Amino acid sequence: MAVNGLNTTNYGGEVLEQTLTLATTGNELAGKGLIMVIPGVNSSMSIPRIKTSGMLQKRKEDPSKTDGKGDFTYSEKKLTPHDMMAFTLFNPRAFEHIWRQYQPTGDLVFRQLPANVQSILLNELLKKVGEELGYAYINGEYKAEGDAYLMDGILTQAAKDADVVKVKTAGTTMLQRLKELRASIPVTMRNNANLRILMSVTDFDQYDDELTKLANKGTAPTDINQARYKGIKIEVLSQWPDSLIVATLCDSGMNGNLFAAVNLQDDENVIQIDKWANASELYFFKMLMKADTQIGFGEEFIALDWRADGTFKPVQDDDQGTEKQ
Repeated sequence: MAVNGLNTTNYGGEVLEQTLTLATTGNELAGKGLIMVIPGVNSSMSIPRIKTSGMLQKRKEDPSKTDGKGDFTYSEKKLTPHDMMAFTLFNPRAFEHIWRQYQPTGDLVFRQLPANVQSILLNELLKKVGEELGYAYINGEYKAEGDAYLMDGILTQAAKDADVVKVKTAGTTMLQRLKELRASIPVTMRNNANLRILMSVTDFDQYDDELTKLANKGTAPTDINQARYKGIKIEVLSQWPDSLIVATLCDSGMNGNLFAAVNLQDDENVIQIDKWANASELYFFKMLMKADTQIGFGEEFIALDWRADGTFKPVQDDDQGTEKQ
């Protein structure tokens, strides 16, 4: 049996829809609406950016050309999706001795792969692909060689941006670090409804414990405190690295600072299930996709990093004691 594009049955149509969803949003950043996912990018695209300088000045009755003040600076951030795939082989006969309903039907040499087996294996494949994409969206790094280096994640892209705000920290508790982080957030972002603080599960657990221990302020030991700091919502991400917190604008549209570009292949290429070879009992699953991430403005990416080798730790000038980015 050959099922190309899963477009021959009603079951195939349902799986195709699920595949598209997981391939583009099957991770925490996308699933929680923290990043704008731009589909249909075949090779590359740019995020247009405009910055302005001061405009106001004293009134003049007859302003001349030289009185012009302020300018518009246009620049772009590039998104270049990289090719990747999922490809796995399996033998459906491995299920024959487990559940009767998974036993292939028909003559021995014309056995068909049951839809139940397809559904179970395919769902597991998609869950794993979603998990790996979720990690890559955050921590990924692209290199020409090696299956572990498929795409540049948000943190990798932010590390390349000289405008990223790297917060100097002396705090030893999460409350102290969050106070330092908030103090470094530009006032133009403070009241933005899309402002979020991103952190790991471990760091939030420490923050939660600290709040619980506060006299007359924390919640009961059996409850979890609100994921907020000074009114700013905290997004707890299971694949976010420990000892790094970031404040930035997060949205599934153009009002955020995190972006991803993906290429949804033609339906017949989104996923393929087929026999490995005419004379083989093995079947294969194959998925093709492209993805890349980027941040909009480094000035709107405020990072506090207390990892030993943290990428976002400010560099100290030995002579002056001042910070370098």
